[in-house]
Amino acid sequence: MAVQPEGTPCWADAMFADVEGAKSFYGDVLGWTFGEASSEFGNYTEAYSGGKAVAAVVPPMPGAEGQSAWCLYFASPDAAATAGRIRDNGGEVLMEPMRVDDLGTMLLARDPGGVVFGVWQAGTHEGFDVRGEPGAYCWAEVFTREPGASDAFFPAVFPYTAKTMETPDGMDFRTFHVGDDPVLGRMEMTGEFPPEVPPYINVYFGVDDCDAAVAKATERGGAAVFGPMDTPFGRFASLRDPQGATFSVIDMSRTEGEMPAMTDVP
Repeated sequence: MAVQPEGTPCWADAMFADVEGAKSFYGDVLGWTFGEASSEFGNYTEAYSGGKAVAAVVPPMPGAEGQSAWCLYFASPDAAATAGRIRDNGGEVLMEPMRVDDLGTMLLARDPGGVVFGVWQAGTHEGFDVRGEPGAYCWAEVFTREPGASDAFFPAVFPYTAKTMETPDGMDFRTFHVGDDPVLGRMEMTGEFPPEVPPYINVYFGVDDCDAAVAKATERGGAAVFGPMDTPFGRFASLRDPQGATFSVIDMSRTEGEMPAMTDVP
């Protein structure tokens, strides 16, 4: 797959104290296989769906032990310039741009509302080999208690336009677009979220059967957080893996209802 346009989600990885346990869990739930651990890169291990790279798992760095979480990376042609815009717009650079051999350059950052994300300037590693299929990345949403902060921040850092979704229940949901393509959602965290749950980016992976994936996840020690639920975008559910990382699964072939109207944000 070619280098993605700036601001497009291009890669996802997660740190796990028990990497072998994570490989076993995601192998069962998403059908992933795994490559050899790269000892020169902290035992970074790529995950594959149908032989194509879709994500990676890695042990935590010293001092970074804690609850596991998925990290989504956004494409950038110049990571240093993106870091500057992150700072200029109230965000925090957690890890300065770091070259990873000839693979590319990465940084980690946090938006003003506390949402952690990554930036990837591609070298030989361009990101996802496939997306929008079972076993692969499909979508992501920023979950934040400060929607106004995220709404101002992300379009200032990346070349996004924004739309709001018209919903019968008045749910506060926005999408960010690169050109005509929706690339990221933004959801307000309401009182349904316990206060100890930090803001985060929820990553969706495709599955052939949402209910079967939920059953397999719970059988393997994970938990269903929300759903399964039918939507115009597909049947999805939010899950928590045995090490605490949250993610969603979606069967995009099973849709129900009409697509909601979207309104441009001035």
